Amino acid sequence: MATRTRPRVDAGRAARLFHALSDPTRLAVLQRLRGGERCVCELTDDLGAAQPRLSFHLKVLKEAGLVTDRREGRWMYYTLDPSTLAEAGAILEKLSDPPTAAERRAGCC
Repeated sequence: MATRTRPRVDAGRAARLFHALSDPTRLAVLQRLRGGERCVCELTDDLGAAQPRLSFHLKVLKEAGLVTDRREGRWMYYTLDPSTLAEAGAILEKLSDPPTAAERRAGCC
């Protein structure tokens, strides 16, 4: 019987994603982007956040691939990238799966 193998979780990628998801302000931004594209000025007003603070959080989300942006004139617009959220969910799913026989045998001894 063939041993079942599955791709390993990329720990570096997982850490970047979950770091980006680990802040209440960033989660609030993602919640607001669920309804579609939003201007940074709308997000600033909605969250009652100072623009420099919000820009920092948006940068973290963008670097993790959770949001995309586009410029229109002097305004920046942000959009949620649902495929990256699905990737985070898939990582959690992989981590919750019971180990295969090969993974159980891959101990220290």
